[in-house]
Amino acid sequence: MEIFDNDLNAEVIGFGALNVDKLYSVENIASKDEESFIKGETDTPGGSAANTMVGLSRLGCSTSIIGKIAEDDDGDLIEYNLAINGIYTNNLIYSETGATGKCLGFVDSNGERCLYIDPGVNDEIRLDEINPLNIMRCKIMHYTSFVGDSFNTQIELLDLLNKECILSFDPGMLYVQKGFDELKPILDRTDILLINESELRLLCNNNESSLKELAIGFLDMGIETVVIKQGSKGVFAMNNNETCEVESYKCDVVDTTGAGDSFNSGFLYSYLKGYDLGKSCQIGNWVASKAIEGFGMEKFPSLKDLEDFF
Repeated sequence: MEIFDNDLNAEVIGFGALNVDKLYSVENIASKDEESFIKGETDTPGGSAANTMVGLSRLGCSTSIIGKIAEDDDGDLIEYNLAINGIYTNNLIYSETGATGKCLGFVDSNGERCLYIDPGVNDEIRLDEINPLNIMRCKIMHYTSFVGDSFNTQIELLDLLNKECILSFDPGMLYVQKGFDELKPILDRTDILLINESELRLLCNNNESSLKELAIGFLDMGIETVVIKQGSKGVFAMNNNETCEVESYKCDVVDTTGAGDSFNSGFLYSYLKGYDLGKSCQIGNWVASKAIEGFGMEKFPSLKDLEDFF
């Protein structure tokens, strides 16, 4: 069953995998032939696009998400989380068979992590399951990764986007590993590229050039804004008018799982407000610093938190 409701017009729509993050606290992340032990477990609804939509919703933006869940307990948890965070569910797709996607995450005492994806029904999204009327008025469409065939549906959807719609793209390592040529149809339509440094260098097959040189290559393709996330070192960003390097905020790290997604929510919020590149990166860094002080989305800040700080 699909829910189509043209009266719910979101400013930002995410399109990416919907997962329940099953996060295990461990003393250390085991390497090959090593052992560790689990100290605790937390089930948190997630997925990169969903995390970013939650962050934007808490900052006062109207949001929705294109994604697929099964009729199981994990699907119910995801739907409930979207609803309580004020995210329109008119673009959710429900599968009567299969299982909702899962992400098994192991987080050590320093907040570092490793992740294993079980995609479930995420990779069964077809273009005819998406109502084009629901997406015509959105200001930003935000793409994140899938494991399998729903990547092709993302490419097919590009032709249905309003020409004024901004495409924000955070490929993540799953898509970067596909290589530049496979991603080119999306990159050609992308207005805002949100990517971390290791992903960028792998995508460009270039460990030698400066971040500025790599960013210029994407600007020359027609991408308007390139934002390169560098974790604790902060952010390097560039558009045709401005170049900036913005330091991260000090914080008490608990879980870095949603750091990049929460940065995206702060940055895209700022973009909608018309803030310049430097301030947008500053707000993105601050939102990320708050988010990683807790597990999952429990510490994502509100608009009041942001206004109080700035």
